[in-house]
Amino acid sequence: MEKNPPEKSNSFASRYDDDNNNNNNNNNPDPVIPSSCSPAPEFSIFVTKSEPHDTSTETTTITTDENNKETAEPETTTEKFSISDLDSTLPKISEDIDSFLFHLKSKQTPEEIPNCIDKFAKLVEVLIAKNYSDGNPNKWRQDSSEDSTLLKNVDRISKLTTAISQLPSDAKYSPSLDLIGSVLQRAMSYLEEEFRSILENGRTIESEPDSAKGRQQSFNSSVDCCILTEPDSAKAINFPGFSPDTVSNLNRIATAMIAAGYETECCQIYSNLRRNSFEDTLKTTGFEKISIDDVQKMQWEALEGEITNWIKVFKRCVTIYFAGERKLCDEVFQEKPSLCGLLFGNLTRGVVNQLFNFAEAVAMTKRSAEKLFKFLDMYEALRDMMPELDNLFSGGSSEDLKNEISSALGRLSEAAIAIFCDLENSIKSDYSKTPVPSGAVHPLTRYTMNYLKYACEYKDTLEQIFHEQKKVDQSDAAELDKESSTPTNQTAKPSPFAVQLTTVLDLLLSNLEAKSKLYKDLSLSYIFLMNNGRYIIQKTKGSKEIHELVGYSWCRKRSTDLRNYHKNYQRETWYKVLGCLKDEGLQVNGKVSKPALKERFKSFNSMFDEIRKTQSAWIVSDEQLQSELRVSISSVMIPAYRSFLGRFSQYLDSGRQTEKYIKYGPDDIESAIEELFEGNPNSMGRKKS
Repeated sequence: MEKNPPEKSNSFASRYDDDNNNNNNNNNPDPVIPSSCSPAPEFSIFVTKSEPHDTSTETTTITTDENNKETAEPETTTEKFSISDLDSTLPKISEDIDSFLFHLKSKQTPEEIPNCIDKFAKLVEVLIAKNYSDGNPNKWRQDSSEDSTLLKNVDRISKLTTAISQLPSDAKYSPSLDLIGSVLQRAMSYLEEEFRSILENGRTIESEPDSAKGRQQSFNSSVDCCILTEPDSAKAINFPGFSPDTVSNLNRIATAMIAAGYETECCQIYSNLRRNSFEDTLKTTGFEKISIDDVQKMQWEALEGEITNWIKVFKRCVTIYFAGERKLCDEVFQEKPSLCGLLFGNLTRGVVNQLFNFAEAVAMTKRSAEKLFKFLDMYEALRDMMPELDNLFSGGSSEDLKNEISSALGRLSEAAIAIFCDLENSIKSDYSKTPVPSGAVHPLTRYTMNYLKYACEYKDTLEQIFHEQKKVDQSDAAELDKESSTPTNQTAKPSPFAVQLTTVLDLLLSNLEAKSKLYKDLSLSYIFLMNNGRYIIQKTKGSKEIHELVGYSWCRKRSTDLRNYHKNYQRETWYKVLGCLKDEGLQVNGKVSKPALKERFKSFNSMFDEIRKTQSAWIVSDEQLQSELRVSISSVMIPAYRSFLGRFSQYLDSGRQTEKYIKYGPDDIESAIEELFEGNPNSMGRKKS
């Protein structure tokens, strides 16, 4: 090779014309291959072949030295380059390489490899060595001209390797092919290291959100409310935390490696590092692998906590981690879209399997009423994330994912339906023979209504799973056709979930009717039925979802039942007292009989004292019902008693006799009635002094 970088000369084509004239005049021997190359548009060392092949049309261009003497052989390249040669020499030789590649692309076959190929390979080696020696951790920058120069020339090396390896097998091509192959391998080794380094250390943006809390829920049958805590809104974050410049650098390196035939190595590095990073990220969420056996053995309190964390992790995976990984993958390998789905699928498959396996394992645990709500939480999480998962996954992995989701949803919905329907059995099996003291709301009533109110917070979800179950059960296609042909003006049938809910409520009412018969005092049994009936109506009206499901007619019928209980109580308790205030039996021969009148007052006092003593210990917890009862009692008792006193008190001697038989005044009666149903056995009305 020449000692100094070759100066830009006239094209090989123009020199060929001059030399050709000399050859014709001097009858020179066969031409030889040039020892160097220039950035000429036509490359002088190619044999141009026409189609079909005709040896008579072959022309060879030659070069001569300064003395116009033919050069017999190309020079052996012995020149060495330094970093200082990169700016002065590399751009010129790069142009020659581009021209050489252009002619190779045009199917022109060179007789030999020009010396500029070896020069170029050695200059690229210097360029790689320079980058190796650069200790700047931020050397890969978006607009770095050095980075662009390296990648462009690595691309030229890659194209040279491919192009020369496709030439006819000839020993004269081997040295150059070996040299550029060696340089390419070193370049790929360098890019692999840089690719790995950026993936490991290139995150510059905060990628972890604040701890997001899922919907925390609790069900307590002893209170009349359901506690729902809405999740905190998560911060907008950038996962996995690579800046746009860093992602661009990863893309440029990946593109160069894939173009050079190092796709497998590039993908392997990317997959291994991102998988490790992804697993480390999941560890920060508390997500751990739990086997199916471990899930089956866990106490519910512990499993409930794991489910809460699973929901949080699952939602975060889909909306943040999976979405971020897919975006990164798409951007890094944007020139190879077919790779993105494969790499992303391989990266996330293990985590997806773990998440779905846990969901199915939970659904297979022993069923109990308190598990319903967590099962529904998991069902909703899976259902709501399906569209986003469908967008993230593609191809065969998408179908596999849909099958996994469908399987998990099916198991959870089956378990939820079984648990809810088992509420029927719980009510039927409540055979307690001890009446609730004071006629209060029965624990079964309180538990069932709070459970239903809480369950109906999931009304849409329960409607969905009951409807889907009904479709599965209706295997008879004729039945489906029959339903689809139902006239549109026919009253819409209640949904399967509404039917099940109404069934549970009716069973509860029947159970309460049976329990009311445990009371020996018939009046107290009606108080018990009123207390429980009012509680059920209030809970039904207080829940928009329950009220919509059972309908207006059902609620109206329950209100009618409640009024009937009230009337029966009045008749059983106070009509007997009112019998003491009637005129019948007080007159003998047209005159009021004092002994009969005294006995009548004594009977009234005795009966009223007993009612006041007994029913002041009874409980009516609903203030409105309590007020309605007192008002209705006062409305019949006080006018009747006042009228009775007005008609007959004059027949008793004033003084001690009056105080002895007229124990209560109208105001005393009213005060005593106001103390009924307080649950206070020591409550006594104040006598009028």
